[in-house]
Amino acid sequence: MKVNPSFCLCPVLLCLCFLERGYEASHHGQVKIISRSHNATRNHNQTKDGETEVHHRPKRGWIWNQFFVLEEHIGPDAQYVGKLHSNSDKGDGSVRYILSGEGAGSIFIINEAIDLNTNKPLEPESEFIIKVQDINDNAPKFLDGPFVTSVPEMSEVGTSVFQVTATDADDPTYGNSARVVYSVLHGQPYFSVDPKSGIIRTALADMDREAREHYSVVIQAKDMAGQVGGLSGSTTVNITLTDVNDNPPKFPQKNYQVFVPESAQVGKPVGKIKANDEDIGINADIKYSILNPEGAGMFSISTDKDTREGVITLRKPLNYEKKKHYSLHIAAENMHLDPHFSYLGSFKDDATLKITVGDVDEPPVFSMDYYIMEVYENAKVGSEVGAVTARDPDSKNSPVRYFIEQAEDKEVYFDIESISGVIRTTQLLDREDTPWHNITVMAREEDNPSLQSHVPVTVQVLDVNDNPPMINTEDEIIICESTRAGQVIQTITAVDKDDFANGKGFSFSFPGGLPANPNFTIKDNEDSTASIIARRRRFHRLTQELYELAVVVWDDGEPVLSSTSTLALRVCSCQRGTRLKICQGEAFLSSAGLSTGALIAILLCVLILLAIVILFITLRRSKKEPLIISEEDIRENVVTYDDEGGGEEDTEAFDIIALRNPAAAEELKFRRDVRPECIRPRSSRRFGHHTPSSLDIDEEMDIGEFIKQRVAEADQDTSVPPYDSLQTYAYEGQGSPAGSISSLGSAVAHSELDYNSLDDWGPKFEKMAELYGEEVETTSESTEKAESEKQT
Repeated sequence: MKVNPSFCLCPVLLCLCFLERGYEASHHGQVKIISRSHNATRNHNQTKDGETEVHHRPKRGWIWNQFFVLEEHIGPDAQYVGKLHSNSDKGDGSVRYILSGEGAGSIFIINEAIDLNTNKPLEPESEFIIKVQDINDNAPKFLDGPFVTSVPEMSEVGTSVFQVTATDADDPTYGNSARVVYSVLHGQPYFSVDPKSGIIRTALADMDREAREHYSVVIQAKDMAGQVGGLSGSTTVNITLTDVNDNPPKFPQKNYQVFVPESAQVGKPVGKIKANDEDIGINADIKYSILNPEGAGMFSISTDKDTREGVITLRKPLNYEKKKHYSLHIAAENMHLDPHFSYLGSFKDDATLKITVGDVDEPPVFSMDYYIMEVYENAKVGSEVGAVTARDPDSKNSPVRYFIEQAEDKEVYFDIESISGVIRTTQLLDREDTPWHNITVMAREEDNPSLQSHVPVTVQVLDVNDNPPMINTEDEIIICESTRAGQVIQTITAVDKDDFANGKGFSFSFPGGLPANPNFTIKDNEDSTASIIARRRRFHRLTQELYELAVVVWDDGEPVLSSTSTLALRVCSCQRGTRLKICQGEAFLSSAGLSTGALIAILLCVLILLAIVILFITLRRSKKEPLIISEEDIRENVVTYDDEGGGEEDTEAFDIIALRNPAAAEELKFRRDVRPECIRPRSSRRFGHHTPSSLDIDEEMDIGEFIKQRVAEADQDTSVPPYDSLQTYAYEGQGSPAGSISSLGSAVAHSELDYNSLDDWGPKFEKMAELYGEEVETTSESTEKAESEKQT
């Protein structure tokens, strides 16, 4: 098939139109054209066999060039694309053209020749391409914006600031429709932009943030390589100049003045000064200093972090009368320097601050910050302790009056003379009671009492020797029975309430004017201690358990003072094998290793058992049942007592009342200190001291009768123990040529012996001497009384 637009036998107008504007999804479309004939032409030949041979006409291919169509067609009619013609088309209306493919029927249409004779294809399908040609119908666009960026001030020319990018929807491969060029619409001469890359750079040197900080730059992007007729888009880039330390601090003026009253407190601010810095942030941090030594000695300066002011503080008290003016040379400099800008000069400035001291009516000033005074204890009331001095520092020199601050709850020991400031005592002082006194003296101006000042005064009470040394007598001194003569019993010392100077040495001795102590002696060790030494070989607790020993101690103070103390010495049976002097009873507990808690537990157990026994006995008594229920339980026992009697010192017999029947013994109990009436001695003679069970036996009475009598009494006695007992009686007999050695007959006639000599026999015979000495004295007194009555 060949396309011949000039000479077509049956021209078929094919109109391909755009139905939608702005079609940009594809730049060309493939369209298939099919030609179909309603009356197909065939050649028929008859074969020998009578068969008909059909000869087909050979097909011919499509012949055409490529079609082109412009985009963005505007108009009410369809746009003409091209015309097609098939050789098979005789122009008789038997051929129609069918359009298929991308956009067929919607975007592209074709005029058809309608023939309904047949619908079979006349020729095979053929393809052709319709290319949509691009036009510059899209302007460049910036996807984001506006943009914000920054660059340091004082940057060099050409410093990169920011990069912008625009996009164009046109075909970059067809013409210059998508070729974009950048330019600066607004922002010159400060910034420039690279036409191809869109990089914004500084275009002006030494841009100063302090002069201008913010810039708004408008960048344009234009297609068609920037030619006339190209489309364009723009965006805004906001650029801020960041600060660098390119400005030094500067004082607004070189001279300042400030007035400070002399009453200003040390450590408090007295003035402020400020240097300005056009920079911001850390680049504007300033450090202040005082350059001249005179000003730095009286004042200090520091930086207020919030206001960046220099705060001047007083270091020492001001005195208008001594100095009325001060001149301070103050420097201000940056703390963070940038070496890149050192060529700009020194980042430092200075100024002069003159301080005028104002005169203020000040309170009195004491000559000292505190006073320490001394006075002896027991000094007379009104004795001078010391004096304080204060003056008015002002030029008028007002008189000063003194007072002592008195606390309501404290006793007053001192007073002060209001004019002279002399402090005196108001009562006697005792160093041992209060060695130090703290008082506060107040000074007031006579002309203006509201102006006052205070000063502490400490008074030390000095010691005098007014307390004698004392020996501690609270603890008893233990003497072991085995102490040997010459052995040290105890080393004693003394204490003195006085100061060390008056009580550093002590001496010891027995009181004078007394006979020598036969039991003890004292040795002064000459080191403020003394040793008590035994003079006897042994001590006996039964003979004498407690000794009292008077000891005199005196100091070496001025005057010498002494005191007499009585020491208590107790005789003990000390535990053997230890150097500690512990009594035997105490040693038993300590050797047992029992703690106080263990001893209390044992005692509680014993008390519980005792309570059980008492409860049991009480219940038996309430039922009136004997302790021994059956006679079969009565056993014969021989009780042997191995106790040694106390002799004449034993005033109590052995009490066996616990072994008796309580119910039977309750009615027939005898008093142990009264002799039974059934047995009366036949002699009225006194035989000395008898035990409650002793009996007087007549010499004429037969011993056999006596024993029978005693046996009968024992059998009839219901208060005896519930077991057999053995009672033994011994009789010396009569008519012995040697005579009786018993003391029972010693009272017949008074002995001529001198019992006072028993005192020299030792402690064992002291009691005997007392007994017989009293008997002789009683007998003599009775005889003398009888003779005197007889004579009368």
